[in-house]
Amino acid sequence: MSATGTAARRLIRCQDRASLATVLAGDGTPYASLVLYATLPDATPILLLSALAEHTKNLRADPRASLLVDGTAGLADPLTGARATLVGTLEEVPHETAQARYLARHPSAETYVGFGDFRFYALRTVRAHLVAGFGRIHWIEAAHVLDKPPGALVDREADIVAHMNDGHAEAVGLYATQLLGRTGDGWRMTGIDAEGADLRREGEVARLDFATRIDDADAARRELIRLAKEARAKAAA
Repeated sequence: MSATGTAARRLIRCQDRASLATVLAGDGTPYASLVLYATLPDATPILLLSALAEHTKNLRADPRASLLVDGTAGLADPLTGARATLVGTLEEVPHETAQARYLARHPSAETYVGFGDFRFYALRTVRAHLVAGFGRIHWIEAAHVLDKPPGALVDREADIVAHMNDGHAEAVGLYATQLLGRTGDGWRMTGIDAEGADLRREGEVARLDFATRIDDADAARRELIRLAKEARAKAAA
C-alpha cells in the first residue's frame, strides 16, 4: 500500500463528521451539508441519512457525491493540516452491514436509527484527493485508500471491543490519556481493524495506531497488551 493511501485512510478513520457534496436535484448546483459518518473495516465511509433531507433527495436523482474529511481542527493555521476529498457514489446498504459500527461511533443515533425514513449509505470511493499540508497534494486511486480487512479479525471485532470495554476499561482509558494525550474519564473502544482501534468519549473521538498490522484476534490481543504496558509505564513515570 502507498504511503499517501495509508495517510488518507488514517485520516478517514480518525474523524467522525464531514462535508457531503451532492448535485442539487433540478438544476445541478453543488450542494454541501454536514454529515456524521463511521467506517466499515476497510475504511469505507458509511452515513445514516433521512429520506427527508435535501442531500438524500439529490442522491436519488444523481448518486454522485464527494465527502470532505477535515483533519485541521485545533491548528493555528488550518492550511497546514490534512484533509481529503473522497469522490464516488453513495449507495444504500443493508442495516446489518453498517448499523453496529455506526452506532458504536454515534450512540445518539440509537434514538432514530429505526425510523422508517432513515437508511444507511456507503460511499463507493473511486479516488481521493489528499492535501497533507503545503505542497503535499495527491490524487489517490481507491485501491490504495481502502484496506483489505482480514476476515478472521472482522469476525471477532465485536467480541474484542466488548471484552476491552467490559473487562479492561482502565487500559482503554490509559490508551487515550497516556498514549494519545487526551483527557477525561469514560473512554470506550468503538472499533478495531488491522491498523488500529477507534476510541470515543462523549463527543470526542481518537485513533490508536498499532505498531504492526494485525490479522486475527490473537495478534490483536498481543498488540493491545503491549500498548497497555506502554501506557502504564508512561503513567508511572
